[in-house]
Amino acid sequence: MRFSVFLNARSMSPAEDGRLITDLIGHAEHAAAQGFEAVFMPDHHFNGYMPVASDSFILAGYLAARLPDMHFGFSVVSVPLHHPVRFTERVNVLDHLTKGKLLVGVGSGTTPEEMIGFNVNYKDAGTLAERNLALAEELWAKRMDDPAVTIDNGPYQGRVLQRITPSSYGEQHARLMPVAMKESSARRAAKHGWPAFIPAFTPPKIGGTEPFTHVKKYFDIYKGLLLEAGHSEAVIRDALSWTTHTYQLVHVAETDEQARDEMMTILRSYQDAIEREAEFNARAESDEANTKTDRTPNALTEDWIGTWCLHGSPETVIEHLKPYAELGIGNVLCGTTTGPLTEERLRLGNQTLDLMGRKVIPALKGA
Repeated sequence: MRFSVFLNARSMSPAEDGRLITDLIGHAEHAAAQGFEAVFMPDHHFNGYMPVASDSFILAGYLAARLPDMHFGFSVVSVPLHHPVRFTERVNVLDHLTKGKLLVGVGSGTTPEEMIGFNVNYKDAGTLAERNLALAEELWAKRMDDPAVTIDNGPYQGRVLQRITPSSYGEQHARLMPVAMKESSARRAAKHGWPAFIPAFTPPKIGGTEPFTHVKKYFDIYKGLLLEAGHSEAVIRDALSWTTHTYQLVHVAETDEQARDEMMTILRSYQDAIEREAEFNARAESDEANTKTDRTPNALTEDWIGTWCLHGSPETVIEHLKPYAELGIGNVLCGTTTGPLTEERLRLGNQTLDLMGRKVIPALKGA
């Protein structure tokens, strides 16, 4: 079992943006020193959800120079918000900078407010994402003398006459990681021998206190398709070793009681930030084309905590994760900076890294 850190902190004002970027760089370096194997970043815009998430490819390139042994990933790139040419170019550049240690999570996005900033309607996001990914594959495969690739996908237009530069780092382009919630997404990952994100809920309900039931359902579907695809053992082993289950908040303390108390303090600040953003989300959802059909529970409810949080003493966290290791989850993605990144929040995040590095990771690394 691998462990990765998710840099998902929020900024609450323009004055905090610069310090947050600096603090996240230090946090990533601390995670590497504690035995975490990858740094994952979100892809978000406008709402204070990690200022560098507006172009996390830049941060990943910077960190790749400082942490050459780490893998880097995205959880996840909102594909409808990226022109397919820019998407393929950025992936290839970062693939070279990381020496092939790149994992590009892909999805259709979650927030109407972000969509309208890019002239995309939320209801069209899934269709745009599918077509953008198909165009990206055409662009990656195009040789210099092949016929032009025509791009005609909603707001994204163009015609590519030559090829994407630079070329991919390896024989194939960097691994994409679909969210294996739909069979089509699980099948895409399995067909190519890519890892996948395995969700802990089944829409339209985005939460619950029995996450393992959902993880097992989606993992079994994905693994079955992967085994049927006819890949070599090495490809299957690598794909499963990076197949990822995500916790938006991981918090570890010396005792369960301390971890719960500190987690609730973190979640109260996180929920305050969510509610502050609600007004802007409501403005974005003022028409039918941008209305969401699902709602995430309040972060202070047991439904949200049960699905999205991992907390407790090192011993409790180890016991919680053992069934996931036995199932075959290869990578646990840990949100260790969830919420506004105050000085105290950063201290608690580093506390989690230290206890994970000393006790949790050694106990599960070979699982």
